Amino acid sequence: MAKRRPTFKIYSYGEYSKWDRESREIPKILDFTTEIEASIGTEFGYVLHIKNGKGESVQFRIDHPPFLDEKGQVTPPFTGEQFIRTNDFEFYLGDCIWEPLEDKKGKWELTTWYQGKIVANKIFNLK
Repeated sequence: MAKRRPTFKIYSYGEYSKWDRESREIPKILDFTTEIEASIGTEFGYVLHIKNGKGESVQFRIDHPPFLDEKGQVTPPFTGEQFIRTNDFEFYLGDCIWEPLEDKKGKWELTTWYQGKIVANKIFNLK
């Protein structure tokens, strides 16, 4: 029997409660929006619901406004990979605003790929 292809659907997006990165719990949605009022500690992003993907992985990238790292260099986009642990899996892709606030304002684009194809994408405007 042929293996079923995974399906992907953005379940929610916008502003979320604070996320504990060490926990498997997904943060709670506070506001469905792509316009984010920028303040220190604000969490934003999307939750991607993945069905029938156990054992697979997705790649992600967060493109952000240009800001400097601790060495004074422009920080590259954040990239990574997420292993899909179950056949009914929720993946949170997001970020939290930190100091200094001014260089975090602008366009943030969050993208997730599966086998080289975009399966989720959202653009947030931090203002």
